[in-house]
This record gives sequence, structure tokens and C-alpha cells, in this order.
Amino acid sequence: MASANDMKAAEKTYGSFIGLLKVAVPVIAVIATVVIFLISN
Repeated sequence: MASANDMKAAEKTYGSFIGLLKVAVPVIAVIATVVIFLISN
């Protein structure tokens, strides 16, 4: 059974993951757009 400490740790990990995702997704989208642009020319 999960204790309160485990839940707090899980929430912290989830928060960090979501924060990283908010940065990574736009960066990946920009990189993909540049690669598509370079391939198309």
C-alpha cells in the first residue's frame, strides 16, 4: 500500500515530468519543422 510519502514523491516526479514535457514538445516541434524545411528544399 502506498504511504503519504510515496504519494508526495510521485506527485513531485509527475510535476517534474510535466514541466519537462512543456519545454521538450515545442523544442521537438521546432526541430521537426526545420528538418522538414531542409528536406523539402
